[in-house]
Amino acid sequence: MTSMNPSTAVAAERAAAARVRRPAWGYWPAALGLTAAMFQIITGVTADSVAITVTAAASCYLAAAALGRPWVAWAGIPVASAVVIGSELSGIPWWMGLTGFAALLAVVGVLRRAQIRPLTAQGLAMLAFGGLAVVAVLVSPRLGLAVAGVALASHAVWDYVHWRRNTVVPRSLAEFCFLLDIPFGVAAIVLAIAG
Repeated sequence: MTSMNPSTAVAAERAAAARVRRPAWGYWPAALGLTAAMFQIITGVTADSVAITVTAAASCYLAAAALGRPWVAWAGIPVASAVVIGSELSGIPWWMGLTGFAALLAVVGVLRRAQIRPLTAQGLAMLAFGGLAVVAVLVSPRLGLAVAGVALASHAVWDYVHWRRNTVVPRSLAEFCFLLDIPFGVAAIVLAIAG
């Protein structure tokens, strides 16, 4: 009889859990993500709306890593939305508000001695996705829409990795985000190409 090392045992346990069938109501994150994507598409696909979505999503992941609590990612959605609204009402571009929010999260993560690998990975992801979002709103509208769409659609890969590994954020949030990012991101890319 061979024994499994702890990481192999955890991976086997996660794989077994992933094979368990969910009841229909267990797909609420997917349904919510698709609903959010359809709402965004119906109400208007702009470089700003897509860029805000990808930057807010990245900030939710960063919040969970900084505070060491996966559930914080769900709470990050209304908080990031409030930061965007508050920034705009104050006459500050939304991306500056979310940049300040991300910097605050990084400082909090360092001060509370959050796990360095997740905090660093989420911080770098925030820089990458947020950086693309800022580029998207500063270039021409058509190019910006394409850049924001690619950033959002590529964030779905980030979602999938976290869903598969079941790390940093709850699987439900990664699933929700995945099914928001792909349709909304692809719609932006298609509209940019169709121009």
